Amino acid sequence: MHILSVNVGLPRSVQWGGRTITTGFYKQPASGPVSLELLNFVGDRQADLIVHGGPDKAVYAYDDTHYAHWRHQINREDWTPGLFGENLTTSGLLESEVRMGDLFRIGSALLRAVQPRFPCYKLNVRFDDPGMTRHFAREGRSGIYFRVVEPGVVQAGDDITLIEEANTTITIQTVSQIVLTRKVEEDVLASLIALPYLPQSLKMMFGQ
Repeated sequence: MHILSVNVGLPRSVQWGGRTITTGFYKQPASGPVSLELLNFVGDRQADLIVHGGPDKAVYAYDDTHYAHWRHQINREDWTPGLFGENLTTSGLLESEVRMGDLFRIGSALLRAVQPRFPCYKLNVRFDDPGMTRHFAREGRSGIYFRVVEPGVVQAGDDITLIEEANTTITIQTVSQIVLTRKVEEDVLASLIALPYLPQSLKMMFGQ
């Protein structure tokens, strides 16, 4: 597993659907090492801090396997890394394999996988497609949000190393499926709620 691209961007205003929307979705690949702080990469910000950002959404990773999938789904010329709003475009880091709470060394930073992404309407804006958010959810390719445990420096080419395996079989993808389908066995829900790194927003969603 390794980093293909580190992508950053500051909020900008765009016109879509007859209105002005401010978004931090538009990110570009960085040309060298980028410092990662507790809440952001240097040079990266979120526009809506109520929905985005915070410790449990400090870093968003999306794998190149998903890019390959979407290229067959969407007629588009621009597939520059960062298109899905991700900070890290990765190779081999899949939500179907990463467990809730897995700890990784990425560059010199330590990051813990804590939740999937549930896209808002700004994914529609980025792809100029009012149905893209629904399409994204149906495909089950959520990507992974990380909490920064230890700041550091990250750049393209850095290895992604699993340092500590979480004591659970619940993957990031499992959580995404539970939230989107609203279907879960009671024992799985109990195990999920008991996870030590479950974000508060998900605890509230599950009625805790």
